[in-house]
Amino acid sequence: MRPGKEPKRRSRQSSPLKDRTTVSSGSRFEPDSPGSRSRKSTLTTPSTTLLDGDLVTDDKAFFQDLQISKDYYTSSNLNPRSFPYSVKQQCWEKAEKIKGRDPDRWRRDALGNTLFRKLVGCPGCLCHDYDHIVPYSKGGESTLENCQVLQATVNRSKGNRTDISRANLIQKSSYCRVSGRDMDLLELSAYGNVRHGQDSGGCRIQ
Repeated sequence: MRPGKEPKRRSRQSSPLKDRTTVSSGSRFEPDSPGSRSRKSTLTTPSTTLLDGDLVTDDKAFFQDLQISKDYYTSSNLNPRSFPYSVKQQCWEKAEKIKGRDPDRWRRDALGNTLFRKLVGCPGCLCHDYDHIVPYSKGGESTLENCQVLQATVNRSKGNRTDISRANLIQKSSYCRVSGRDMDLLELSAYGNVRHGQDSGGCRIQ
């Protein structure tokens, strides 16, 4: 080191994070370097007009004459077309039990057809629907008193008719003979086990 001369200090480069220039929305940034090519970067924040003034005026005028019907809260909203879940549970429980079978899984409808609880709304002989005794289209309510478990095929044949006899409904039934072994296999495939009713008979271990 030569005497009389102070050592040169390296200029500390500024951190790019500290010297970062904040470009506000809508402003233009031009670099100060004379040798660099002039660049102009325009940042704009997109603005969306949600409602036009004229459109709002027209809508207000249009909706002034609209009125909610008085029957809105007294028709379909208080009397839904489909039965509530709790009503379906109770409707199943009031159907006829099958001796020797678990009543939570097997029942008979009003015509004597065997029904499996896991099969709902299909066209098979063991499938069932929750039927309005008095059709919904004719004022029937979706209540427990107006609900019955019915073979799905019969329910579709019945439709909204009230003049069809029990004998005709029995003729519309989809008949199939189901043995106890068949029921066991269906329970195994649907539930993974087999459960018999308390009145199934046989020996009991004390």
